[in-house]
Amino acid sequence: MFGRVSAIAMNTYREAVRARVLFGLLALALATTVYSLVVAAMSVRQEMRIVADIGASSISLYAVLVSIVLGATSLHRELELKTVFPILTRRLRRHEYVVGKFFGILATLLAFVAIDGATCLGILALQTKENVPLVVSVQVGCLVVLGVLLWRAKHSRVFVLLPWSVVAFAAMAVLAAPAGGERQVLIGSALLTLAEVSVVTAVALLFSAFSSPFLTAIFTMMVFLIGRSADTLGNLPERVFGSAVRGVGMALSKIVPNLHAYVPARPLLLGEVASISVGSYLARGCLNAVLYSIVLLSLSAVIFRRRDFQ
Repeated sequence: MFGRVSAIAMNTYREAVRARVLFGLLALALATTVYSLVVAAMSVRQEMRIVADIGASSISLYAVLVSIVLGATSLHRELELKTVFPILTRRLRRHEYVVGKFFGILATLLAFVAIDGATCLGILALQTKENVPLVVSVQVGCLVVLGVLLWRAKHSRVFVLLPWSVVAFAAMAVLAAPAGGERQVLIGSALLTLAEVSVVTAVALLFSAFSSPFLTAIFTMMVFLIGRSADTLGNLPERVFGSAVRGVGMALSKIVPNLHAYVPARPLLLGEVASISVGSYLARGCLNAVLYSIVLLSLSAVIFRRRDFQ
């Protein structure tokens, strides 16, 4: 089973990395990160904070967009090109196919978040003005290594990007240690973003199991917006909105995943909230994402198993 799921996951990752829309969103994410330097130049002694805040926001925003696009189109593309038929005629169960799709998209998102996060951390490392020659040397070295790997690995270029991005993120995180709290905000936000997009991807796969890409994207975006507003919907004042609207808001906040938990306030990520530990909060967020993903993928597998392709 693991071999079949991993084969589908790697194939999904290969197709996703080659998609032009992914490069476009990655370029926008990196441009937003670089633009944070322009905004930071206008501030007074808050340059690193602005870079960290804008960087964390851009990582979250563009990663969610990527998860919606890939989740809405990946399964439909297989059906449209009819490549799913020879795949499912082999010794592959439909739930294994759905799980493989999920992990393939998640691997793509891991590379996306790691590259964007490494860029933000690299900027922070330079802003600290400590060991600048070392930081520049490591950054240039990472780019040179990537170029050599892409040149040498002619038949597996797309798979080079995933481990390279993770190593680059780790290297920049180490070099950005003098940034202190700003580095902690970025790393925590990147981890929570991965947890959030895993839930969003599972939601998109659930809708794509029975709907078109356009409707899947619309439904997933609605779930995302409701999830980001779960805390607000669950606490609507009855005096202003009435008991009926308040009841609907509370029901939605209980049914839809609370995605607002994945964009916590800055003091929480800095460890300034005495009643909440940063480590326990991150662990709880990741655990909730795993549980939600399992439930949503199970529903997707049931729907996809009963779908008639004729």
